[in-house]
Amino acid sequence: MSETSFDTRALLRLMAWLSPAFPIGGFAWSGGLERAVADGLVKTADDLRGWLETVLAHGSLWNDAVLFSEAWRQAGNEAALHDVSALGLALAGSAERFNETLSLGKAFATAAAAWPHPVLERLPGDLPFPVAVGAVAAGHGVPLSQALAAYLHAAVSQAVSAGIRLSVAGQAQGVAILAALEGRVEEVSRRAAQAGLDDLGTSAVQAEIAALRHETQHSRLFRS
Repeated sequence: MSETSFDTRALLRLMAWLSPAFPIGGFAWSGGLERAVADGLVKTADDLRGWLETVLAHGSLWNDAVLFSEAWRQAGNEAALHDVSALGLALAGSAERFNETLSLGKAFATAAAAWPHPVLERLPGDLPFPVAVGAVAAGHGVPLSQALAAYLHAAVSQAVSAGIRLSVAGQAQGVAILAALEGRVEEVSRRAAQAGLDDLGTSAVQAEIAALRHETQHSRLFRS
């Protein structure tokens, strides 16, 4: 494959958008993982790996990947972007999950304005995180498969970081989890790139319950 300055810039932008330093506040959320740890569902690094693998293939990250894919394909269609955004927010299974994806989506769209593009004008004011990233990635010419894989890898990395802060894994174990989940991230990215809205749906019941129970958790580090 030949390399061009355009491809390099697209890669650099993707790396910036999904960097932990990108100002969207992702570090403040755990997606229910904190409650899962408090309830004893996730106690070890192996538990954390299993939890993330399930959420990737059957939980909220699968839905995120499908919404991301649809937003990427509809980046030039303002009405469709509004529809998929409304659907994505409606699929949030708890108040915290709703606030998480909404706050990250709005913050991402605001920060991404550093790279001006007409796609930003087509986005609604309220939108879920995967829709924001998918549409912006498409607008800047980032291929869907690479953008999806990077998005899911960043989500897993954030969850591993949360697990480290919750003391269920150490730094070396966290890196090992990321290495072990590469194949799963690749597989889910490939499936989601071919999926449509009819493929939305989750079966990670314990993860959804943990997200709900976190709302009443007394002492916590994270907002979800």
